[in-house]
Amino acid sequence: MSPPRRAILRTFGAVAALTLLTGTAACGADAAAGGGQTTELRYQGSVGQVTLPELAADLGYLGDVRLNWIGNVTGGPQDIQATATGQSDFGGAFNGAIVKLAAANAPITAVVSYYGSDAQTFQGYYVLDDSPIRNPRDLIGKKVGMNTLGAHAEAVLKTWLARGGLTPAETRQVELVALPPVNTEQSLRQKQIDVAVLGGVIRDKAVASGGIRTIFTDYELLGAFSGGTYVFRDDFIKRNPETVRTFVTGVGKAIEWARTQPRETVVTRMRDIIGKRGRNEDPSLVTYWKSSGVAGRGGVIGEQEFGTWIDWLASEGELRGDRPKAADIYTNRFNPFVDGGGA
Repeated sequence: MSPPRRAILRTFGAVAALTLLTGTAACGADAAAGGGQTTELRYQGSVGQVTLPELAADLGYLGDVRLNWIGNVTGGPQDIQATATGQSDFGGAFNGAIVKLAAANAPITAVVSYYGSDAQTFQGYYVLDDSPIRNPRDLIGKKVGMNTLGAHAEAVLKTWLARGGLTPAETRQVELVALPPVNTEQSLRQKQIDVAVLGGVIRDKAVASGGIRTIFTDYELLGAFSGGTYVFRDDFIKRNPETVRTFVTGVGKAIEWARTQPRETVVTRMRDIIGKRGRNEDPSLVTYWKSSGVAGRGGVIGEQEFGTWIDWLASEGELRGDRPKAADIYTNRFNPFVDGGGA
């Protein structure tokens, strides 16, 4: 196992241990307060973008549940670690990263999908137009920039490399570089990296500028799928089930609202949200928005959306002991859209 992977697993192990302490303390505080369910959710946002919970809140789908923005995040693993340690109340990440955190015994549960890949919205692996890179073997000895290691972009890349016939030893010769999403395109154009992983509105803006081409996309490789979910700590869910239900319902309704509205309506709403929240951001990214990419109606989670990555992580040797079961990592019990229902 490479040093970065060992570091990731050590981090998740430490997070799991710390979560037990934070969760116990939180339970005690709530008991002392003798109180009802919380109506405020602390979370991390994304610069220049509107998250589904933010959209749900603006549409009035969260009722009396308020969102409390505590800062921005650049990668999913950090976001769910913040949730596991009690720094935030919910966080979102690639499902494979959630599997690793759950395998480290962190008491978290995924409750609703929030991003995915489809024909309109996907993560692409881009090179400059004049790059000689065209197939998996061309990446040996090259640098690939992505938003975070140990998550969606790395898992998809290594799946593509394996399907292209690279051995584990050859795959280790592909250097992965963690870069903030807003800097990845610039790093590619300045030839600091050979391949840039670009997704969503950041990808569309880069493509519109010209001079780059795709070598493959996660949609081409895997088809349409939901790639990431929001998680809560188990102790939080136990204490605040109706708050979690309101959150999941609101996010599900926001997904369907965005899916059924004209694109221009969604973009205008997102620009307005960015303007109202006053974080001194450039709103131009949202003009490239196309879809959330979520596969399931209302963010309903499919078992294969965890099972695929459990199998992959096991094959990579990143899961120790018994494999976690997908059904133990997520729940749809708070989602009114499950089994064809509606909100």
